[in-house]
Amino acid sequence: MNISEAANLTGISAKMIRYYESINLTKKSPRTVSGYRTYSENDLHVLHFIKQARGLGFSLGQIQELLSLWQDPSRASADVKAIAQSHADDLNKRILELTKMRDILDQLAQACPGDHRAECTIIQNLASAHQLAKYSVNEPT
Repeated sequence: MNISEAANLTGISAKMIRYYESINLTKKSPRTVSGYRTYSENDLHVLHFIKQARGLGFSLGQIQELLSLWQDPSRASADVKAIAQSHADDLNKRILELTKMRDILDQLAQACPGDHRAECTIIQNLASAHQLAKYSVNEPT
């Protein structure tokens, strides 16, 4: 099958499929005499794997590691688990940071009168580094 068929079947754009090949996330696809890429059922499985992993927010580097482990029948499940757990830990950190940012924005929005006047605590806090320091997302809560 050609790249557009592979794209339709996997839900990954042809441009992304070419990109994955260019960074060696997927193997170089064989070409027809006229130069068109061709894809096998196995290639589709790999693309589905990548799509699933991207959907869970894994980085391309992590996906490369997971693909390598997936294709290694002698892999240790502990290696796979370590990658997944590390990613989950990173997501938890990001969730905490995003929650804190949301809470700060809620506080600032509630403090802003939101009327026709120019005075706005949101703008004042953004313009003053020492004001927002008390809200810093990088500070431990």
